[in-house]
Amino acid sequence: MTDKKRDRGEPLPLDSQSPSSLEENGLPPEQMADSTVRETTSRRLRPDLCLAPDPRLEWHWNFFQWGLLMFPLMPTIGIIPIILAMLSIWQQQYRQMIQLPLNRALGILSLLLIVSASFAEKPGEAFLGLFNLLPLFACFVALRQLIQTPAQLRRIAWIFAIASIPAIILGFGQILGGWASPQWVLSLFAWVMEAEGRPPGRMSSIFMYANILAAYLLIVLTLSLGLWLDTYKTWREDRTLRQQWLLLLLAVIIIGDVGALVFTSSRNVWGVAILACLAFALHIGWKWLVLGVTTAAGIVLWASFGPTLGRDSLRRIVPGYFWRRLSGEMYSPPPVAELRTSQWQFTLEMARDRPLFGWGLRNFSPLYEAQTQVWLGHPHNLFFMFLAEMGIPAFLLFCGIVGWILARAILLLRIWSNSPRVQWHQNSSILFTYLVTFGSLILFNLLDVTIFDFRINFLGYIILSAICGVTYRYRMVLEGRG
Repeated sequence: MTDKKRDRGEPLPLDSQSPSSLEENGLPPEQMADSTVRETTSRRLRPDLCLAPDPRLEWHWNFFQWGLLMFPLMPTIGIIPIILAMLSIWQQQYRQMIQLPLNRALGILSLLLIVSASFAEKPGEAFLGLFNLLPLFACFVALRQLIQTPAQLRRIAWIFAIASIPAIILGFGQILGGWASPQWVLSLFAWVMEAEGRPPGRMSSIFMYANILAAYLLIVLTLSLGLWLDTYKTWREDRTLRQQWLLLLLAVIIIGDVGALVFTSSRNVWGVAILACLAFALHIGWKWLVLGVTTAAGIVLWASFGPTLGRDSLRRIVPGYFWRRLSGEMYSPPPVAELRTSQWQFTLEMARDRPLFGWGLRNFSPLYEAQTQVWLGHPHNLFFMFLAEMGIPAFLLFCGIVGWILARAILLLRIWSNSPRVQWHQNSSILFTYLVTFGSLILFNLLDVTIFDFRINFLGYIILSAICGVTYRYRMVLEGRG
């Protein structure tokens, strides 16, 4: 049992470790008589067995977990312990953090965004838009110091899964029971739930719009799928009752998540979720699942967009809810100004007219309304929006920072996947899960924008900072500096 726990990356009591294993970690067995030494060294024996990477960050880690658990349902309350932990990390490790090249790049990006806001068409809107980015940059810098072990990745994924249960239950109540939130909920928790969803007929639960709920459920679905597969591997080696209950709990969450995703009626998320499932199936080598998912998706797509031959027959098999929504027949065609292609063309024209510093954050909406007399909150593509509003230099730097983090994580994933060390090989699955989750968010933002919802925006930065922190920690280990 001890060996299995060790391979899973779970903390082990020191009295369960053999003298030889202690010596391998650089700790003479005779020192273990001292309880103080036990406590201080137990977190340093191996970086993937402890939760908090540094004993000084233990209370920060605990505060962060409690805040994250409350954050989706009670964001105004859950953010408080998280902010306290982040501020303390900045106070303790400020000098170390500003020396890291990636953090310096974020500092340069922040300056470019401030300059862009100063030259914006509407500076007031642009400086207001900075609050969607700069505070999250500061949180990212602190979180990458706090989250650095695979055990933490698993814990955070579990918190995401558990915290989603109230949102899923309230969502089904909203659609099936006509539930709505009282007014005091808006004042206390900063969200409102309208009966029958927003827009009507589409589940939005505790979020302001159905697509935002869909993005949240996409995060939870990918993390829960990864956890289920990770737990399933453990169950195959150690078929305990506890593992069976964990598998059952995750299965219930996944089923509820998938059902809620269907009721959001988000075509974007449906497609990205299928791609995420295919990624997991390919990763673990379940070819039968790949075949099943692609066949089912092909049938639905043929019923939605295929030629007349065979389409009518398939439409009698596939529920109309799916093919009518995918084909656009469920709703009347939108005006030309509301088409995504029209919005994207306008952002490219904006970028061409002001390539250096852009038009300023949050300036798309007033400019597009002045041009078309149609108000839209965003152009339904995060990257086109940033290109037009930030300017080309800041946009390229932003993409470069994110791309660098993901590239280093993919390299670490390859090392872990091919490593003879059982523990590293097992940890590759949770890192792969986080990469799929963040990749899914990127794909979602190709047809939508989630940055204006604080919860989704912050959760996305948590995922990215976790990937960055673990990658940085193990790069130091591989280079002999960790």
